[in-house]
Amino acid sequence: MSKKVTEVVAELVLPILEPLKLELVEVEFKKEGPNWFLRVYIDSETGVDLEDCSEVSEKLSEQLDQVDPIEQAYFLEVSSPGAERPLKNEKELENAVGKYIHVSTYEALDGEKSFEGDLLSFNDGVLTVEVMKKTRKKQLDIPYEKVAKARLAIKL
Repeated sequence: MSKKVTEVVAELVLPILEPLKLELVEVEFKKEGPNWFLRVYIDSETGVDLEDCSEVSEKLSEQLDQVDPIEQAYFLEVSSPGAERPLKNEKELENAVGKYIHVSTYEALDGEKSFEGDLLSFNDGVLTVEVMKKTRKKQLDIPYEKVAKARLAIKL
C-alpha cells in the first residue's frame, strides 16, 4: 500500500465525522512497547463525549475491517485531544485567537524558545502573544515559520 496508514485512516474517518459535526484533529499510528496503537483524535466546537468517541470508533472499526490497511495487530483508540490540544496549522491558530496558548520556537526570540500567554491575533503569518515577563505584560510577535509547536494551554 503506497499511502501511509495515517492518510488512509484519515480518508476513512472524515466521512464518518462530517454528519456528526465533528472534526479530525490528528491520526497517530505508533508502536509502544510490543503493541501498535492507532489513535484518532476528534473534536467539535462544543467538545466531544464518550458517546461521540464510541460511535466513531464503531463505524471506523467497520471501515478498517473492510479496507484492511494495517497488516499487524493494533489497538484502536478514538478520543478527544484534551484541554491542551495541539494547534497544527494556521486555521487552528486563527480559531485559537483569544485563548491561552503555549508556543515553542525553533530559535530563540527575546532570549527564549518557549512562551505562554494569550493569543491576541494571528495576522499575515505572525502570532501576537501577550506574555508575562516577571510582573509585566508584554506583547511578543512570533513569525509562524519559527513556530516548532503550538498548543492550547491551561492558565494556572
